[in-house]
Amino acid sequence: MCLAVPMRVMTIEGEVAICEIDGVRREASLMMVDGIEVNDYVLIHAGFAIEKIDEDEAEETLRMMREVLDQGLLPE
Repeated sequence: MCLAVPMRVMTIEGEVAICEIDGVRREASLMMVDGIEVNDYVLIHAGFAIEKIDEDEAEETLRMMREVLDQGLLPE
Protein backbone atom coordinates (compact mmCIF):
# COMPACT_ATOMS: atom_id res chain seq x y z
CA MET A 1 0.00 0.00 0.00
CA CYS A 2 1.28 3.46 -0.88
CA LEU A 3 0.22 6.60 0.90
CA ALA A 4 0.85 10.28 0.34
CA VAL A 5 1.26 12.09 3.64
CA PRO A 6 0.31 15.74 4.19
CA MET A 7 3.24 17.76 5.50
CA ARG A 8 3.91 21.44 6.13
CA VAL A 9 6.76 23.06 4.21
CA MET A 10 9.26 24.46 6.71
CA THR A 11 12.08 25.63 4.41
CA ILE A 12 12.80 25.73 0.70
CA GLU A 13 16.18 25.74 -0.97
CA GLY A 14 16.03 25.54 -4.75
CA GLU A 15 13.68 22.66 -5.61
CA VAL A 16 14.09 20.92 -2.25
CA ALA A 17 11.87 21.50 0.77
CA ILE A 18 12.18 20.39 4.36
CA CYS A 19 8.68 19.32 5.38
CA GLU A 20 7.36 18.41 8.83
CA ILE A 21 4.48 16.65 10.48
CA ASP A 22 4.25 15.67 14.16
CA GLY A 23 7.88 16.65 14.73
CA VAL A 24 9.16 14.42 11.92
CA ARG A 25 11.10 16.25 9.20
CA ARG A 26 11.75 14.95 5.73
CA GLU A 27 13.42 16.31 2.63
CA ALA A 28 11.16 16.42 -0.44
CA SER A 29 11.62 17.43 -4.04
CA LEU A 30 9.36 20.23 -5.33
CA MET A 31 10.09 19.50 -8.99
CA MET A 32 6.55 18.18 -9.63
CA VAL A 33 4.60 21.17 -8.27
CA ASP A 34 4.76 24.92 -8.81
CA GLY A 35 4.11 27.85 -6.50
CA ILE A 36 4.96 26.19 -3.18
CA GLU A 37 5.89 28.51 -0.34
CA VAL A 38 7.00 28.07 3.28
CA ASN A 39 4.01 27.08 5.50
CA ASP A 40 2.07 25.55 2.60
CA TYR A 41 0.84 21.99 2.98
CA VAL A 42 1.81 19.43 0.37
CA LEU A 43 1.19 15.74 -0.14
CA ILE A 44 4.50 13.87 0.06
CA HIS A 45 4.94 10.52 -1.69
CA ALA A 46 8.26 8.73 -2.20
CA GLY A 47 10.26 11.87 -1.48
CA PHE A 48 8.29 14.12 -3.84
CA ALA A 49 5.67 16.77 -3.21
CA ILE A 50 2.90 15.71 -5.58
CA GLU A 51 0.17 18.24 -4.78
CA LYS A 52 -0.44 21.41 -2.79
CA ILE A 53 -3.42 21.15 -0.43
CA ASP A 54 -5.07 23.59 1.93
CA GLU A 55 -4.60 23.40 5.69
CA ASP A 56 -8.14 22.16 6.39
CA GLU A 57 -7.76 19.27 3.95
CA ALA A 58 -4.35 18.41 5.43
CA GLU A 59 -5.70 18.39 9.00
CA GLU A 60 -8.72 16.25 8.05
CA THR A 61 -6.54 13.75 6.20
CA LEU A 62 -4.14 13.53 9.15
CA ARG A 63 -7.04 13.07 11.56
CA MET A 64 -8.35 10.14 9.51
CA MET A 65 -4.88 8.59 9.15
CA ARG A 66 -4.30 8.82 12.92
CA GLU A 67 -7.70 7.23 13.58
CA VAL A 68 -6.87 4.28 11.30
CA LEU A 69 -3.46 3.84 12.93
CA ASP A 70 -4.89 4.10 16.46
CA GLN A 71 -7.46 1.39 15.67
CA GLY A 72 -4.87 -0.93 14.14
CA LEU A 73 -6.79 -1.14 10.88
CA LEU A 74 -3.77 -1.25 8.55
CA PRO A 75 -2.69 -4.69 7.32
CA GLU A 76 0.76 -5.90 8.36
